[in-house]
Amino acid sequence: MTQPIAKSASPRVGFVSLGCPKALVDSERILTQLKVEGYDLVPSYDDADVVVVNTCGFIDSAVAESLDAIGEAMAENGKVIVTGCLGKREEVIREAHPGVLSISGPQDYASVMSAVHSALPPKHDPFVDLVPRRHSDEAADVGIKLTPKHYAYLKISEGCNHRCSFCIIPSMRGDLVSRPVDQVLREAEKLAMGGVRELLVISQDTSAYGVDLRYAEREWRGRAWQTRMKALCEGLSELGIWTRLHYVYPYPHVDDVIPLMAETGPDGMRRLLPYLDIPFQHANPRILKLMKRPGAVDRTLERIRRWREICPDITIRSTFIVGFPGETDGEFEQLLDFLEEAQLDRVGAFAYSPVEGAAANGLPDPVPEELKQERLARFMELQADISTARLEAKVGTVQRCLVDAIDGELAIARSMADAPEIDGLVQIQNGFEAGLKPGEFVDVEILGSDEHDLYGEVAFDD
Repeated sequence: MTQPIAKSASPRVGFVSLGCPKALVDSERILTQLKVEGYDLVPSYDDADVVVVNTCGFIDSAVAESLDAIGEAMAENGKVIVTGCLGKREEVIREAHPGVLSISGPQDYASVMSAVHSALPPKHDPFVDLVPRRHSDEAADVGIKLTPKHYAYLKISEGCNHRCSFCIIPSMRGDLVSRPVDQVLREAEKLAMGGVRELLVISQDTSAYGVDLRYAEREWRGRAWQTRMKALCEGLSELGIWTRLHYVYPYPHVDDVIPLMAETGPDGMRRLLPYLDIPFQHANPRILKLMKRPGAVDRTLERIRRWREICPDITIRSTFIVGFPGETDGEFEQLLDFLEEAQLDRVGAFAYSPVEGAAANGLPDPVPEELKQERLARFMELQADISTARLEAKVGTVQRCLVDAIDGELAIARSMADAPEIDGLVQIQNGFEAGLKPGEFVDVEILGSDEHDLYGEVAFDD
């Protein structure tokens, strides 16, 4: 009797993904293309024939983390392909790890796949090889996701046209390159059909979406849509799921999407989540000019007031830098005054740290490290008080939440005000009793709060 021929194992790739959500999307696209071409994705160095490390290189701590990850992969496996933001500084990687097989920059999917092919040729399958391979952009529409099943990042563009003096992202990711609006909307539609309940719109500058394409119109669902932020938001609002905007540069036309945040669809769902992630960075005009950021602080406060008039429950998240070169005591106090008046819901802050290649490194009058840390502590103490008070004001309200996980008797969820990984949580005390599952929407009566999180229960009907 003829024995069946044993099928040889598929080539195996290990993968390490570091950095921000934009880098995570790059990882998803590479992993999708690997899967399309027949590679097995494995979770350990020992099982892998080659390892891909997607790096971050924005700040010194991220560079160190990336180099450590490359070093670990080299020590444990020995065959390593490097990509991502740190790949734009090849000499730094080569100096630390001269034996890596290949180095490429961010979103350079073709170079990564070429390096994988060289190190580990794809397995020949006469049936599969007759099928044309998809380009990675096409594969990404239905590809592998590294997030939980119920939410996903939706990257709408690459690169940035700004030249903020503290930032080196344009030197790593290049100028703005927007994805055509129909491509983005088709991907979003497929994600929604596949069970995604929340889309997190990301880019380097979401507000600038489409400017490089001159807002070209494309067709989706039988009508024309401009490649523009407002039109994109209107299209995404038709999907009946949560859409959350990140990395929104404070252009005037941001005002145009606020009314959409106040509207509800026929199912009671907000057409666009009342959430705006908008990095103001500072509040003193001189410091903002040195940062090469918009500096009309009074206008910013007026816009925030107007946004809240149109959409009273809007959540505003922002980031700030304290101790920027030349920042005086008075200018820092102005930043605290802004924080007090703006009453922002969610705030992150960083003590200024020089980044290799950033223009701000050459500015005079650096702030001493001890003083930077003192200012950062004062800033965060004030914001903690503001955050605590704003969350306390929600006690007694009912909040629509999305369940992320079940932990014993608790359901861990997020409200419309909470982005995953960076904001707070809603702990639903009777979540298990209520039979909740990850990916479900539920209305929660808020019974308590602290500096970061809310606590509540599902309100059962009598």
